[in-house]
Amino acid sequence: MIDGPYEVLAVVGTLTTGLMAGVFCAFSVLVMRGLAALPPAQGVAAMNAINSSALTPAFMVLFLGAAAVCAVIAVVTFVLWPDDGTVHLLLGSALYLCGAFGVTVTGNVPRNEVLAKLEPGSPEAVTYWPTYLREWTRWNHLRAVASAASAVVYVLALV
Repeated sequence: MIDGPYEVLAVVGTLTTGLMAGVFCAFSVLVMRGLAALPPAQGVAAMNAINSSALTPAFMVLFLGAAAVCAVIAVVTFVLWPDDGTVHLLLGSALYLCGAFGVTVTGNVPRNEVLAKLEPGSPEAVTYWPTYLREWTRWNHLRAVASAASAVVYVLALV
């Protein structure tokens, strides 16, 4: 069982990655399904509005804060190499940094940028919308699973 600053870091890591898992999961199972039920022009317009609102401090602090916590955990663990919990702490960090943060940068954001350039009612937007929904949601599922797995692994470091 880990203790001291590692315990605090693991608890904070568990909370932040767990919160992000909930955000990503809710988005996949509620928001994206709701948007898919709209006519394409309305879905595109709504998703573009959602993507713009995601850049607000509330979401960015949680999303980037979780990444920062995971990076700190990884660096401190790697440098100090504690007797207990090393594998769990490094794995928990890698899961979020690669599976949530990395997937966001390489999978979701590029699709958001393409969608943002399209006029919601245009033939291009209507054609792209089903592909966007399918691919974006698939990447988002991965973010949810990776974030949840990260939280679970951090909890395992605590026991």
